[in-house]
Amino acid sequence: MTVKTTLSFTDRHHRFLSEKVGQGVFATQSAAVAAALEQMMQDEEERNVALQALAQEIRARMETPRDAFIDEEAAFATARAAIRAARGA
Repeated sequence: MTVKTTLSFTDRHHRFLSEKVGQGVFATQSAAVAAALEQMMQDEEERNVALQALAQEIRARMETPRDAFIDEEAAFATARAAIRAARGA
């Protein structure tokens, strides 16, 4: 279903839309706005998926027993050794 609506744009946005239509990137300004909205919707969905994954990882790490934590000194020592080896030192 298509709904007709009226939108107001700044001169800058209007100029950009007109250029894209003029270049043939979009058939109409409406098509450009629809593409922008679709991109926003996709971005929001991807952000939600990423946030859910992050929340899940945080929960999993909070449930990790303290004795399973990595010793930071040992971890950094290993990293420093790898850096020195890569530098040829």
